[in-house]
Amino acid sequence: MSRSRRHFIKGLGALGSYATWKGFQNKVDGEAVADAFGQIKRSQIAEAVRNEEIWKQIRLAFTVNPNLINLNNGGVSPQPKVVQDAVDRYYHYSNEGPSYYMWRILDQGREPLRQQLASLAGVDAEEIAIQRNTTEALDNVIFGLNLSPGDEVVLSRMDYPNMIHAWNQRALREGIVLKWLDFDLPQESEDYFVEAYRSAITPRTKVFHITHMINWTGQILPARKICDLAAEHGIFSLVDGAHTFAQLDFSIEQLHCDAFGTSLHKWLCAPFGTGMLYIRKNKIKEIWPLMPNDKPLSDNIRKFESLGTRSFAVEQAIATAIDFHEAIGAQLKQERLYYLSAYWAQDLANVDRLRYYTALNPHYTGALFNVGMEGLEASSFSGALLSTYKIHTSPIKWEQVDGVRITPHVYTSLKDLDRLKEALVQMAKS
Repeated sequence: MSRSRRHFIKGLGALGSYATWKGFQNKVDGEAVADAFGQIKRSQIAEAVRNEEIWKQIRLAFTVNPNLINLNNGGVSPQPKVVQDAVDRYYHYSNEGPSYYMWRILDQGREPLRQQLASLAGVDAEEIAIQRNTTEALDNVIFGLNLSPGDEVVLSRMDYPNMIHAWNQRALREGIVLKWLDFDLPQESEDYFVEAYRSAITPRTKVFHITHMINWTGQILPARKICDLAAEHGIFSLVDGAHTFAQLDFSIEQLHCDAFGTSLHKWLCAPFGTGMLYIRKNKIKEIWPLMPNDKPLSDNIRKFESLGTRSFAVEQAIATAIDFHEAIGAQLKQERLYYLSAYWAQDLANVDRLRYYTALNPHYTGALFNVGMEGLEASSFSGALLSTYKIHTSPIKWEQVDGVRITPHVYTSLKDLDRLKEALVQMAKS
């Protein structure tokens, strides 16, 4: 091994908290992945996006099954081996004496982790709470806001079901009013969405619920413009960032939102069951925690972390996922993910029987893409891709959408997507 490569591996405080690459499948794979990150640091973004040798080596960081093409990373993403190993180490460490090592040792790692998440999100650490998923994060706000009968919440029928259910429950129990927006998708106009929210404002409007990237189709909404509109009218802005955090290159502060929730086990590739809540500092005091502590009206963000016993192992391993993400870089990751979606979608845009529910313009979409097949319902379409071609996708039948959601990740190869293109063309002809 060359001196420069050895120096790079030794110096990777990124990847992780563990100083070496021994957590990878073997030494060869570890060196290959280290070489890939070295090439990234030496390359221009445009060059690195299309350098397949880099991404072949990064693929070695994952333990994905080579006999299944996984294109449903939007549901939950696999973790690189170094993150899996971190979970294992922390878990075994906890079992040496759970009440001591979990509560007295590992629990002390939450504050450094909070700092890392805040740095990644571009906000203050006193505005970040560690959660288990987007649903928990957003439910803290949905059920914590002080609302009265007749107060209005503006939301979309394209929002995520768990969030719709939460708002419906508040409406049923407390008499708040839900103002539903219907979107004609895909859209390539920011004003379309801004005006939809503007048209719903009345003197009783208290909350805008905004899905940053729509789960069903990958449509990106102009969250900042909608949040700015909310601020102009004294309306609380809550952003569902389940699919944008660590997929798109942005900071939460740039959105100008009052609160933001996300899952870290999606695009950050953190352990399963990890998430994050952001609440603007001056709004924390007015929100009641879903699981209260002794000071539910304090302005301490930690009041949203009163979960009781939880998995300290998966929580602490988030830090390793952050290091892995930052070693690639947010801008390069976003551009690579869009490149992968565009690689197949642009080529097949004129294929008969295929219907796109997602815009091709990178300003309005990222890695999530939804395509329908004329004559096939989503479940049959997805089932055929899996049974015949071993391609795993997510069938989506929601409102006007009836297609499969295709979501590659950084380990996805062009060979995988060539197989997808072949499958779609053959199915369209049959």
